[in-house]
Amino acid sequence: MNRIFLPLAVLFTLCTACNKTNSAYKTYDGFAQGGTYHITCNLSGISDSLSANLHDSLSLFFEQINHSLSGYDSTSIVSLVNRGDNPPLDKLFTETFNASKRVWEESSGYFDITGAPLFDAWGFGFKDGERVTEAKIDSILQIVGNDKARIVERDTVIEGVRGCYNFLEFDDSRMKVNFNAIAQGYTCDYIASKFNSWGMTDYLIEVGGEIYAKGVNSKGNAWRVGIDRPEDGNFMPGESLEAVIEISGQGLVTSGNYRKFYIKDGKKYSHTINPKTGYPVNHTLLSATVVAPDATTADAYATYFMVIGLDEAKEVLKNRPELGAVLIYADGEAMKEGSCNCKWTKP
Repeated sequence: MNRIFLPLAVLFTLCTACNKTNSAYKTYDGFAQGGTYHITCNLSGISDSLSANLHDSLSLFFEQINHSLSGYDSTSIVSLVNRGDNPPLDKLFTETFNASKRVWEESSGYFDITGAPLFDAWGFGFKDGERVTEAKIDSILQIVGNDKARIVERDTVIEGVRGCYNFLEFDDSRMKVNFNAIAQGYTCDYIASKFNSWGMTDYLIEVGGEIYAKGVNSKGNAWRVGIDRPEDGNFMPGESLEAVIEISGQGLVTSGNYRKFYIKDGKKYSHTINPKTGYPVNHTLLSATVVAPDATTADAYATYFMVIGLDEAKEVLKNRPELGAVLIYADGEAMKEGSCNCKWTKP
């Protein structure tokens, strides 16, 4: 391809509503986590009460996630942790932290939620960017590393109730965490777990482009997701697709350097930061769409692949048969890698 690409590769779902085919399928849309969500589900088989209150239930789920994991909510648990207030952790925070640490170990440190101070320094976190120098980056790297953070259980009294509570412990008080690269995938899985507990068998959950799908769509087929082709001027989702992927019982997430970036002194700085070097990545991989057994893993691995680049991502996929990916890069055609149980076709 060998050309400059604009903000593209936007995910959208194909035939998710199709209510004319099966009236039991309903679609719910709204705003959450700084973006939008679109959820289509088969309401047959669940109680009338659950169906009637589904929109309110979804609002509650998003509130729970935000209160735990959102750095944009100054009262959230992660915001309190980053201010050094040492709050007790809820189940959502604990699960997301443990999933993040698992991928940190699997990625040899290339996926790292403790890189939050680096994101802040480069202007992609929760603070305005600052003047970046080599000395500044070297200083920040001393407090980056998921091995320097751990969850500990303490027997203590909180609001008059004695019990065993989880707390996050840092090796250095200046450390922070940022869940942006995994929280929306986790949100999809969290809502899916609620649907599963209700006995719902067919649904697609999309939050900010991150997806988890189960069962079949209203036509009785696997859910289909389109990935936009990164071409100059392709701003409308669905007008020009690079691939269509059919999934069921899987998560699908795209990460890329096509939206969040800025240009300073003629140089482009992407929002993907290598937590080992402290600098934004600079390689040919434009976007990585990952299919995994759950959206949490897909979300984290999409970021991981964007950090390590095309060749290294292909090597990782050789040893992970449960994963699949569509990798779009600047010097060639898009390619499907991995051997997960998903169908990839040209549109």
